[in-house]
Amino acid sequence: MVSFFVLLAAAPPVRAEDSSAILFSESARLAGEAREQGTMAVQGLDGWLFFDQELDHIASGPFWDDRAAEVSRAANPEFADPLPAILDFHAQLQAVGVELLLVPVPPKAMIYPDFASQALAERLATQDTLTRLDPAHQEFYDFLRNYGLTVLDLTNIFLEERFADRGPLYCRQDTHWSGLGCVVAAREIGYLVREMPWYAEVTAQQFGQRWQDVQISGDLWSASSRPDLEREIVNLRQVGRETSSGLQPVEPEQTSPVILLGDSHNIVFQAGGDMHARGAGLADQLALELGLPVDLIAVRGSGATPARINLFRRAQRNPNYWQDKKLVIWVFTAREFTHADGWRVVPIAP
Repeated sequence: MVSFFVLLAAAPPVRAEDSSAILFSESARLAGEAREQGTMAVQGLDGWLFFDQELDHIASGPFWDDRAAEVSRAANPEFADPLPAILDFHAQLQAVGVELLLVPVPPKAMIYPDFASQALAERLATQDTLTRLDPAHQEFYDFLRNYGLTVLDLTNIFLEERFADRGPLYCRQDTHWSGLGCVVAAREIGYLVREMPWYAEVTAQQFGQRWQDVQISGDLWSASSRPDLEREIVNLRQVGRETSSGLQPVEPEQTSPVILLGDSHNIVFQAGGDMHARGAGLADQLALELGLPVDLIAVRGSGATPARINLFRRAQRNPNYWQDKKLVIWVFTAREFTHADGWRVVPIAP
C-alpha cells in the first residue's frame, strides 16, 4: 500500500495563486460554519483555534476603493473604505512634522494556514517553504507606499520565523499574537526607528528582561466548546526596571516622542487582567528595543477609528501635545480593513 506521505511527495508543487485560492475558499467555508454554529472560535488542527471574523476577512479579497462597501462590516457604507482615513491621518501628521509607521498585524491563518483545516494542511504539505497567500494585502500596502506611507509588513518575517524555538508567533487559543510575536514585531520596528534622524538625539535608558512561561485562558479557548482542551502556555519576555522587589513594568509616558496607537494587540501581555499578563506586550518590547517608554493609546475595540478619537482627546486636553512628538506607530489587526465599524476621518487636534 502506498502511504499518504509518499503520494504527497510525488505530487506536483502547488502554485502560490492556487494556494491563495484554497485559503480563500476554506476561510469562507470555516467562517460560514462558525456563523451557523453561533461561535467565534473555529476549531483547527493540533489544538489551534481561529477567529471567525479573521477568516471572513481573508475570504473578502480586495477591500478598498470600489470593493470596500461590498466587503466591509461598517454600518455606514460611507466609512467602509480604509484608504481615505489612512491617507488623511498621514497628511495631518506630516503637517505637524510627525512620521507615521503603519504596522498591520497579519491574520493568524495567513501565517499558520496549515493548522486551520485538514484540507489546507494536505494541499500545503507539498511546499518546502510556505509562500505568501495574501495578494490583496500586498497590493494594498504597495498602494499606500505609492502615496508616501511607510508600511511595515510583518508577513515575510513571520513566515520565516513561524516555527521559532520559543513557540508560535500567535496564541493558539487567543485572537492575539503571542508574546514572541510582540518581541519579533518590536525588533523589526526597532530596526526602522533607530534609522530615523531624530532618534540620534535620544538618550537610551536601560531596562531589564527575563523569559518565563505563563498559562493563559485565551478568548477563543473561552469561546470554544472544548472544555477538554488544555489551556495553552506561552513564553513571555518580561521587560522592566530592576528594583529591590524585582522587575517592575515600564509605564507608558505621555511625554514620549513615540506614540504607540491602535487596538488590543498593543495591550495584550501589557495591561494585565483579560490581557493575560503585564510587562511583556508590544509597548514593553519597544521600550527595551528603543531605550525609552512609549506614549500608549490603545483600545480593546477597534484600532481604526476609536483609537484615533482617543488620540484626538489627548491632544484636546493638552494644547502642546504634538510639540515634541516624532513618530506614531499605528498597530492594528489587518482584519480591521474589513471588520472595523467604519474608517472615519478624525482630526489629530482641535
